[in-house]
Order: sequence, then structure tokens, then C-alpha cells
Amino acid sequence: MKCIKLNAWKRKSKLTLQVLILSAFSTVAYSETFKVLQKDKAFDKETLQVKVGDTVHFENADPFFHNVFSLSDAKFFDLGSFPKGESRPVIFDKAGTVEVECAIHPNMKMVIEVK
Repeated sequence: MKCIKLNAWKRKSKLTLQVLILSAFSTVAYSETFKVLQKDKAFDKETLQVKVGDTVHFENADPFFHNVFSLSDAKFFDLGSFPKGESRPVIFDKAGTVEVECAIHPNMKMVIEVK
């Protein structure tokens, strides 16, 4: 009798572990990565739609520094100044409209819609 209960417990534990592992991988599989270039003192996109959990990499393709930031309720961030060739990631973890700007170049603006 003990042997049967032990085997049932092992199967149940193994199944629980498999479900946890699959859940972790399925969450990762559904998030996407996007790239927004900063080139010629402008973002390469005026608007971008992403889902909650997605990551946007802001990459500087200009020969001078940029400082990308947002003061939006949906996502508040300041990536600091970074030079050509560097990229900084932002994970969007809340739905809403995110207005993105450059602190160095005030005409650089874009909107990210997080669904």
C-alpha cells in the first residue's frame, strides 16, 4: 500500500514540476523584442505597438549622445546619456500610452502603445 501511494506521489510531483516548467517557458515565448533606432536626431518610428511584457531596445545610431526617457504613467524611465552603437532595453510591464522623448534633442518624440 505504501509503495502505491509513494508512486502516485512521485507521478503527481513530476507532473507538477512539468507544468511549472512549461508555464515558465510559455511566458517567455510570448514576449517579443523590438528595436527603435535613434538616427538623424529622430526615432525611426513615430509610433509602436507592443504587448505587456515586451522589450524595446533603444539603439543610438547617431555620432552623438542621446538620452531617452518617458514620464508617462504607464512607464516611467530615464535611460541616461549613451553614445553611438550602444543600446538600452526597456520592458513594458503595464498597459497604456507611453510618450518617449530625448532629453538632449527636444524634437525627438514617439509614442508606444502597450496593449
